[in-house]
Amino acid sequence: MRFSAIPFTRHSRCLFAQAMALAALASGIGFAQAAPRIEQWTAPAGAKVLFVASHELPMVDIQIDFAAGSAFDPAGKSGLASFTRALLESGAGKLDEQAISERAADLGTIFGGGMDDDRASFSIRALSAAQERDESVALAATILARPQFPAEVLERERVRSLAHLREALTKPAVLAARAFSAAIYAGHPYGVESDEKSLSAIARDDLVAFHAKHYNAQNASIAIVGDLDRATAEKIAIALTQNLPVGTKAETPPAPRPPQDALLTRIANPSAQSHILVGQPGMSRDDPDYFPLLVGNHVLGGGGFTSRLMKEVREKRGFAYDIHSYFEPRRVAGPFSIGLQTRGTQGASALEVVRATLNAFIAEGPSEKELRAARDNISSGFGLRLDSNSKILGYVAMIGFYGLPLDWLDRYPRAVAAVTREAVRDAFARRVRPGSLITVIAGGDGDKGEGAASKGEPAKP
Repeated sequence: MRFSAIPFTRHSRCLFAQAMALAALASGIGFAQAAPRIEQWTAPAGAKVLFVASHELPMVDIQIDFAAGSAFDPAGKSGLASFTRALLESGAGKLDEQAISERAADLGTIFGGGMDDDRASFSIRALSAAQERDESVALAATILARPQFPAEVLERERVRSLAHLREALTKPAVLAARAFSAAIYAGHPYGVESDEKSLSAIARDDLVAFHAKHYNAQNASIAIVGDLDRATAEKIAIALTQNLPVGTKAETPPAPRPPQDALLTRIANPSAQSHILVGQPGMSRDDPDYFPLLVGNHVLGGGGFTSRLMKEVREKRGFAYDIHSYFEPRRVAGPFSIGLQTRGTQGASALEVVRATLNAFIAEGPSEKELRAARDNISSGFGLRLDSNSKILGYVAMIGFYGLPLDWLDRYPRAVAAVTREAVRDAFARRVRPGSLITVIAGGDGDKGEGAASKGEPAKP
């Protein structure tokens, strides 16, 4: 879990409300289920640009991604990337925070975005009419290139962030997530978490320096989807990047070093429920095992009530209301995790079932029936992932930032359909290592039901 300084989405009114009314009227038009045609080029300043024309609605959606996520925080100042992204809209050029908000509202524009370990994102949703569109882009360009980072706003957000962090650290789910990340990524940037010391150490000059280093044209990827032509998209890309420093691309984070031995960490908390996470580093966004792991995980724990973990842990034994497994792809191997909550006195028994189910799946793979159901379920829901411009934008931005093939969306359903039992079994056998799984248990100390808590202690793997 990453600690974000403040929410990143701003809401507007006026002309945007009119556009939403047009969207409602156009609901009968629908969106094509086929993958969109993506065009790609490089802007004069060096930014990569991906563009999809979509003329159903008079809107344009834009996302600018920078390799400026939490993995790039300098030592001792974890949270700097988050503060830098969060304070972009707190003042830029000659406009203060309030003026930016009011100007966006007058244009009917929504600015949004966020950040994760790999990237910091800034998004724009605007009307495609020339004046509103161009003025929205000009405002966004000022925010990206000329942020003020007011010292008083930094202090305000630091106080808010510290208060949020202190509250979060009382919750077993947060404690478990932080400990899990630190354990599976020991010594790696993905495993570093913000704390009071690091947040308190960040000064305004740090934000200025981080922005100058990472928010540059070479380090940027732009995705544009909407009601405009290629020539207009090219002008938008130039407008957004021409005032950024050219800079250089950020280096890719090193590959994480997989844990060599199983590790069990317990975190005391007076909650009745134990929050349990089990896992290790998983796969990258461009991983050659992406589709076998994706389909296999759907059978294991990603398919809701049809998954093996749900059947074994919830339906057969009632140990948890929900249990899931998940691969989160990142620039380099993101986490593979199994997560559940259960009564503290049931933790050992639930964990035993989780391990047995995982081991059996690694050894045997899915059945043909499970495999067919997983492939059909993933493929049948694929069209819904592309049924709006904002969803398309998310995928196009991902393709651009991670350098995936332009026909990735076309390949996706075919690649899913081609996954075999043997491919799943082979991928899981090579990539998921039961002997080096990290297990974190937070909370459960408040469960005083039948059976002493000491009887529920799982043995060290």
